[in-house]
Amino acid sequence: MECGADRTRPQIVCQGKPKVAFVCVHNSCRSQMAEALGKKLASDVFESYSAGTELKDHINPDAVRMMKALHGIDMEETQYNKLIFDIPQPDVVIFMGCNVSCPNLPFQYAENWGLDDPTGKGDEVLAETIAKIEARVLALKETLRM
Repeated sequence: MECGADRTRPQIVCQGKPKVAFVCVHNSCRSQMAEALGKKLASDVFESYSAGTELKDHINPDAVRMMKALHGIDMEETQYNKLIFDIPQPDVVIFMGCNVSCPNLPFQYAENWGLDDPTGKGDEVLAETIAKIEARVLALKETLRM
């Protein structure tokens, strides 16, 4: 479902709050920012996790710096790189972009946010990406609100 489209609450069956997995290839930038913003802005509605299909050895330092500056979140203290099989089974999967698909990753609801990787493109592009993720996390919160 495209972000901003007319939404209805998906029927998700789970114990407690739905588990949302933000997935991208390397779990180093977009998915990490989404996890951090999900924890900050939507923890009352869903649990946030991020994961990748491959790993880099660290979270993108520019993303860490910009999230500290814009949201006061230190992702190096609260998060680490994970593979999709290192997190709890999600109820909801958000594909960040890059046509990432995760066979063998069951979910009850999914969206593809189609965000370009801002790595190496400067602070302005990173800030724009963070703002898009923030807006989509808030929209997802409303979609999943019980």
